[in-house]
Amino acid sequence: MSIMGTVLLLATESEGGFGLNLDILETNIVNLGLLIGILFYFGRNVLTNTLSERRSKIEKTIVEAETKAKEAAITLSEVQQKLTQAQAEAKQLIATAEDNAKAIRESILVQAEEDVKRLEETAARDLNAERDRAIAQLRQQVVAMSLQKVESELQVGVAEETQQKLIDSSIVLLGG
Repeated sequence: MSIMGTVLLLATESEGGFGLNLDILETNIVNLGLLIGILFYFGRNVLTNTLSERRSKIEKTIVEAETKAKEAAITLSEVQQKLTQAQAEAKQLIATAEDNAKAIRESILVQAEEDVKRLEETAARDLNAERDRAIAQLRQQVVAMSLQKVESELQVGVAEETQQKLIDSSIVLLGG
């Protein structure tokens, strides 16, 4: 069976089956053809313009996205450079602060040692001064006691022999 025979067979089945109606006036094929032709002729420009506009918008959006991506990459690299610089500066500041702390610590230790030495010297001077004052006071007391004893003995009287010894010792002391 040929294709044409199959089409005719389908066309002949009229009741409850599938069939093909080849009557041009009854099926409005001419109207449909005209409608499709008019739509094709006039709609082609509208559809072409719409598709062109859509295509240009898509291209513009893609270009903008690429531009923004490039700008973002440039900004990212700048920020990374700034971050690297900031980290280097932070390390340098930490190192400087540590150096300053060490120098200040050493300075404080030296100052403390000097203060301790000065306090020790002051304490030694004060101790020596107190000792000297105590010795001077003891001398004064010894002299006062000696004078008292001499006065009491003078009141009792000095023996002749004692007076002679005293005069001899005084002469010897004077170098005679």
